[in-house]
Amino acid sequence: MLAEDLQTAESTVSRSDSAGPSLEQLAAAQKTRKKWLLIQPKSQTSMMVDSGTVSMPLNLIMVATLASKYFDITFLDERTGDTIPQDFSGFDVVAITSRTLNATNAYRIGDRAKAQGKIVLLGGVHPTMLHDEAASHCTSVIYGEIESVWDELARDIFQGTMKSFYKSSDLRPMTNMTPPDFSFALNSPHAKKYSQLIPILATKGCPVGCSFCTTPTVYGKSYRYREIDLVLDEMRAHQERLGKEKVRFSFMDDNISFRPKYFMELLEGMAKLGVRWNANISMNFLHKPEVAEVAGRSGCDLMSIGFESLNPDILKTMNKGSNRLQNYETAVNNLHKNKIAIQGYFMFGFDDDNEKSFQATYDFIMQNRIEFPVFSLVTPFPGTPYFEEMKDRVRHLDWDKYDTYHYMFEPKKLGGEKLLENFIKLQREVYKGSAIMKRMQGKPVNWVWFVNFLMNRFTRKLTPEIYL
Repeated sequence: MLAEDLQTAESTVSRSDSAGPSLEQLAAAQKTRKKWLLIQPKSQTSMMVDSGTVSMPLNLIMVATLASKYFDITFLDERTGDTIPQDFSGFDVVAITSRTLNATNAYRIGDRAKAQGKIVLLGGVHPTMLHDEAASHCTSVIYGEIESVWDELARDIFQGTMKSFYKSSDLRPMTNMTPPDFSFALNSPHAKKYSQLIPILATKGCPVGCSFCTTPTVYGKSYRYREIDLVLDEMRAHQERLGKEKVRFSFMDDNISFRPKYFMELLEGMAKLGVRWNANISMNFLHKPEVAEVAGRSGCDLMSIGFESLNPDILKTMNKGSNRLQNYETAVNNLHKNKIAIQGYFMFGFDDDNEKSFQATYDFIMQNRIEFPVFSLVTPFPGTPYFEEMKDRVRHLDWDKYDTYHYMFEPKKLGGEKLLENFIKLQREVYKGSAIMKRMQGKPVNWVWFVNFLMNRFTRKLTPEIYL
């Protein structure tokens, strides 16, 4: 299906196996299987990021799936209540995934395991973006996705010839992607803390290159995608496992709709399965009514859209060309006509923001009845072009606070005090009882209603000090 397109999109230099014994031969030569401990650390932020139910960590599940062929795996997710041991004597390899807001915790765990003589692997967004910093807390930094360096990494672990840095010169086609084995997460004693939404991946990479985004560095600017039949087969496998048709999926793709032909064909296939799903989606094609129509018919109940700002000058500085203000209302209407709710993301704290920015955002949300507005403060993440531009102005490098909810720098047109005052006011106004009823009246009573009332309670407790 779309074979020629897939070949074009995934034109990568083929990797030849290193000379010497195969991984199977190396595994067979081991007296005992090496033991891996895989760790998903929790963050230390105060802003509800790792509270309540959490998504199953698909990337770490993929590591477990790959490694389990040759190694024994213990899988711990600190966010769900799993306890990270102080003593790592029962393990040969300790592998930790990290993003910026849990990097400090990941480093502490890595330091402890490294001091006990273990092979320590650090991967994920933050070690990829700041690999020199991460290197002092581990044996090896895994740059980007592990699949593209797996053969080399596994061989070095078998032979005891670890490198300090693993980065592939080419990214593997997703046609070779091993389906994730969710039993590593689902067999956890704390599995009930996981969301019922099953994470799934159809594409990787994003050619757009927004200045604040880490995706092009981690997954590449080339757009890769799986054969559609393989995505549908994975969905069917979950339907069989759960014994029901209406399984709920959440696409983890950064830009699933970038290739409209692929996206539309995928949705037509999903329409025959009876699943429900949500996804992050760019604004590129949402002004076309046929996109929302097939999305609704295929079971989409929510789309997450980065509106980001109602200020065209800000959108231009972000290099977010897909966001055209003249298409915003059309896109929203198309989705609502097909009974698709919207999780809308809005950022504040840009240099061109002023007090009118908050009023314009409020008016847009209320007039268009956005079901689940999410507000954040501009955060220059390390390693991105935006961070390089802003690093002399950021208030600190306390990674625990790089959660998109803490105040990072003072905008040129709006002082910090005014920024936070208006930021809190906007959230309270959007989530007060009467505003919730106006936005949600007549819409299905589901988890989105519940989240709105949770946000009503949360926003009433906000103070400027929380964001400092």
